[in-house]
Amino acid sequence: MLLCPITGQAATGCQAILNALGNRATGVVCFESPDLTTNNITTSPTGPTTLPNDALTGWPAFAFTPVTDRGVIAPATNPTTITKAVPGIQVEGYYADDPAGEARFLLRFPTDWNGKLVVAGASGTRSEFNGDFVWSDYVLQKGYAYASQNKGIMNLFVSASTDPLGCRLNPDTLNFFFVHFYDNDPHKPFTLWTRYMIETAELAKHVVEDYYGKEPSRTYAVGTSNGGYQVRRALEVAPELFDGGIDWEGTFIDPRGPNLLIDLPPVLANFPAYVSGGYDPTSQAAKNIVEAGYPPDITLTTTAGTTSLWNLYNESFWEVTMCQWQKRLDPGYDTYVSGLANYKYFNRVKATDGAVFGNLAQIATTGNIGKPLITVAGTMDALLPIRRNARQYEAEVHEHQHHAPYRLYEVQNGNHIESYAATFPQLELITPHAHEAFDVLVNHVEDGVPLPPSQCIPHGGTVSSTPEESGHCKNLFVP
Repeated sequence: MLLCPITGQAATGCQAILNALGNRATGVVCFESPDLTTNNITTSPTGPTTLPNDALTGWPAFAFTPVTDRGVIAPATNPTTITKAVPGIQVEGYYADDPAGEARFLLRFPTDWNGKLVVAGASGTRSEFNGDFVWSDYVLQKGYAYASQNKGIMNLFVSASTDPLGCRLNPDTLNFFFVHFYDNDPHKPFTLWTRYMIETAELAKHVVEDYYGKEPSRTYAVGTSNGGYQVRRALEVAPELFDGGIDWEGTFIDPRGPNLLIDLPPVLANFPAYVSGGYDPTSQAAKNIVEAGYPPDITLTTTAGTTSLWNLYNESFWEVTMCQWQKRLDPGYDTYVSGLANYKYFNRVKATDGAVFGNLAQIATTGNIGKPLITVAGTMDALLPIRRNARQYEAEVHEHQHHAPYRLYEVQNGNHIESYAATFPQLELITPHAHEAFDVLVNHVEDGVPLPPSQCIPHGGTVSSTPEESGHCKNLFVP
């Protein structure tokens, strides 16, 4: 379905886009917008019922949550400064080649186009609207066309303990609350994450050429968390489609390790003892977590009790992420009988005759990038800790004698979830540094400006051509 409710030039624009999409898309919604930024409430729909698209109305709660998605990693209050409206055309739809009818894309075409395109990855299992705060608002104001996708999957739905693919949402929830991630379904392997990043770049380039009358002069990939992983894989697998990329705390995957199936169990095993021991940073449990590669905890004690950065991750990310990845990559493991805290990856590799290893090998990051890439990562990331993810990927890139320019910019006191800075003001927001890295990349690609060296961006500092601390941050946390 094409929704193009106005006549004249806008109708011509939408019709040109529909013609360009051809039989590659279904359920298409195209409309002219006075402002493509999130200052316009119609830019990020609040849910299925707010879109004039019958194809969206059948999804259960939590399958499609655009407004929630844009604020999961970013603060709920937009961290990107919006100084002007960006008129243009917005297009939403499904890929016609997905038999499950889940794979979605989003295109935004500003009227005042700078001739270039940005293609965005998707964090977590979030929708194509996940980057609206941190990426779309920033690049649209600079005149870039913007494309995003949902890795070919919807998010999740409420399930039950009897569901063989059900995951406990929170280990501390009374009677527990189970959800089912769509990407654990048999027909949705993690290999699709790379495919849809590449397919969206190809689609967007084609539609841009038809709509504007010329192909984009430059195409950049950006993404956060699992979206950062998508950027890495895009520049490894299909570098010819891009001119460079920004990987913001991307997920590192190596069947030899590190990977999440190795890293998360020690945290799950030791965290309860750390709490019962009074959040003592000198306890053996705390030492075990740090030795597993995680940053130190931050605590705040009041008369109401102790608030812990680690506990914020425990309540929302650690167990449910481990469950999701175990269900996908090692479905034979008895999740809540044997226990996720007791999961031993290399034992499971042997027990499955290498099947788990093979599953991870299919989605591994190689580091063999074909275009310039900048990784931006926080030193206090307690979901994808920097020592087990960003620094490992840097090492992997440097294993290749011939690789495109690469830099790692470590944000001292930055963490995975920007909103946690509201609880712990010692934390540094990564958003402005990711934007800075994007501008640095563009200046390098288009004007030949040398990339500043890999460095520790000090708490409150910026990327520098002459950094005080080159390479890695010596201290993961500075009070």
